[in-house]
Amino acid sequence: MGAARPKQYLELGSRPIVAETLDVFERYPLVDAVVLVVPPDDVVSCRKEIVERFGFRKVVRIAPGGATRQESVRLGLEAVVVEPEIVLIHDGVRPFLDHGLLDRLFDALAHHRAVVPGLSPDETVKQVDASGTVQGTLDRSKLRLIQTPQLFRWGDIRLAHEWARAAGWTDITDDAMLLERMGIAVTVVEGARENIKITSPFDLERARFLYGKGRSGGRPA
Repeated sequence: MGAARPKQYLELGSRPIVAETLDVFERYPLVDAVVLVVPPDDVVSCRKEIVERFGFRKVVRIAPGGATRQESVRLGLEAVVVEPEIVLIHDGVRPFLDHGLLDRLFDALAHHRAVVPGLSPDETVKQVDASGTVQGTLDRSKLRLIQTPQLFRWGDIRLAHEWARAAGWTDITDDAMLLERMGIAVTVVEGARENIKITSPFDLERARFLYGKGRSGGRPA
């Protein structure tokens, strides 16, 4: 992002991005509790400036994260005190998640073991080698751009992260990959175009545009 602060603390309207993200789950009835994973040095400030300041009652733990996303998710899972039936893992910089997408994910999880949202790519996708030479054109009807949140059964995702740690897997880019390697089927449901991940200055400008177009509370309708 190139900003002086980590991207999750940059403001979107009058609140930090991560506060906008937490608000989605605070208002969604099927989510009972939230474990917020942040850099170790931010635990105290996040409790005061994010959770307490904005009154997020569902945040039951603020856990220090690790050096990688994979390690941070594992530490977040280890911070869970009361084992749930379902675990939902979401990026803190996806503040435009709406309840309609959450409804689709939970509905699908009633019939499948693990569920993730995804979008069909709009562009032609080519596979290249290390030098950039095209090796082939992929069938984009069979491809999906995967988003979060990703929904899992508690036992599956805990075991998956334990396996990953024991096996020394370090190339994991999302949690669904762990279940795939364990041979557990993962089902993709239709994602949402507005469910963007804010990772660059361009993303931030687009997010502020979406925020400005939203209803009075700031969130897109």
